[in-house]
Amino acid sequence: MAATASMTCSLDQLSQLLGPNATAAAAYICDQFASVSNKFTDTAYAVDNTYLLFSAYLVFSMQLGFAMLCAGSVRAKNTMNIMLTNVLDAAAGGLFYYLFGFAFAFGGPSNGFIGRQNFALESIPSSSFDYSNFLYQWAFAIAAAGITSGSIAERTQFVAYLIYSSFLTGFVYPVVSHWFWSADGWASAFRTDDFLFGSGVIDFAGSGVVHMVGGLAGFWGALIEGPRIGRFDHSSKQTPLRGHSASLVVLGTFMLWFGWYGFNPGSFNKISVAYASGSYYGQWSAVGRTAVTTTLAGCTAALTTLFGKRILSGHWNVTDVCNGLLGGFAAITAGCSVVEPWAAVICGFVASLVLIGCNMLAEKFGYDDPLEAAQLHGGCGAWGVIFTALFASEKYVKEVYPSRPVQYGLFMGGGGRLLAAHIIQIVVIAGFVSATMGTLFYALSKLKLLRISADDEMAGMDPTRHGGFAYIYHEGDGLDKNGIQMMKIGGDAPSSV
Repeated sequence: MAATASMTCSLDQLSQLLGPNATAAAAYICDQFASVSNKFTDTAYAVDNTYLLFSAYLVFSMQLGFAMLCAGSVRAKNTMNIMLTNVLDAAAGGLFYYLFGFAFAFGGPSNGFIGRQNFALESIPSSSFDYSNFLYQWAFAIAAAGITSGSIAERTQFVAYLIYSSFLTGFVYPVVSHWFWSADGWASAFRTDDFLFGSGVIDFAGSGVVHMVGGLAGFWGALIEGPRIGRFDHSSKQTPLRGHSASLVVLGTFMLWFGWYGFNPGSFNKISVAYASGSYYGQWSAVGRTAVTTTLAGCTAALTTLFGKRILSGHWNVTDVCNGLLGGFAAITAGCSVVEPWAAVICGFVASLVLIGCNMLAEKFGYDDPLEAAQLHGGCGAWGVIFTALFASEKYVKEVYPSRPVQYGLFMGGGGRLLAAHIIQIVVIAGFVSATMGTLFYALSKLKLLRISADDEMAGMDPTRHGGFAYIYHEGDGLDKNGIQMMKIGGDAPSSV
């Protein structure tokens, strides 16, 4: 970020301009000038703080998107359960991120592995952080937890949701974000030394920090639990267990799209700073450019998925298109601020292919993820980390990270140092999340706290665990072959919901 210019006033200079008898007038003008300068400083702070808070509200609105997307992607008999887990991700995440998470992520001074200050927001506000910084980072933390909840939907005990969500937002995600986003982190782009190939990692809004963490945590949960009953037969042939509402999926996707404009452009944390390159107008374009690259990647991924799935399945499937769109967003999140718009199109195109390929592998190996969350966020997030190391522009890297050693994309003439750093990022995130969340889910499974009983799963979690269905049914309605509640409409034959 460019430094904010200060306004000064010289009494001697003004006295010369106003004449030999104008010392008092010059002193008065200088006093007023200093007051105006302070007002400009206060206004800049207020504008930046408002921008960060508004971005936090946008990112938090993504929880509504996650809730609708998850609800539409599961069967009707589990709607209330998945909605409740989304509420608890935000609530439990808020408390644990307040007590521990923010301190582990950004509390400083600290070592390169974990923060050691500011537990329960002690000494906040400070010269480095205000309450708005906490709110924004909390919204990111619960987004990671929301990703995981989709992977283990329809078969997980409620107590397991509470345990994993608290652990993920209070420890696992904060430690990873400290590594790459804290000024003290061992792989941070804000370091000025030569520790990681003289580069550090450029993960601007979290393809690795948020999406890979959430996706890999969900992967281990779903893998250890095993697939839902009926998803694969004894010969490993798949049987689709489709969600009950494509309308909710689409509405949730649009809500996530809207929130992503706080997720990516909001990661600048401020908006009243000019960037030192190009024309006068170009100096103020970084935030807008980030919104544009985000949009282009998502749009390209959506269209690529539309035609790709049409070729593979013979259908125009709206839910596949929604997942493709979100995969493009997850991929561009790392490099959104440092790549050209044309590169974002490449990012979205490849992200769609990565998602389709990951889904094919999941089916081949009998892996069941109701929302394709591990494939979408884990697979496309990893591609986004690699993409940034290939296409980061030298000019934009200098703009966004003026204090870091200038390492940029391999395909843009920057050499392989940034790519090597980003490969290290993928490896360490995969290793750390596997060691922590994989162990947690395995322990919960051994303690019989992870998966619900087969009878409860067949009947649905809403009637067996939450006292009833999310929708209104007539007494005596039955269940179809997939365990979906049948609802009578206008006295006619039951229809599947």
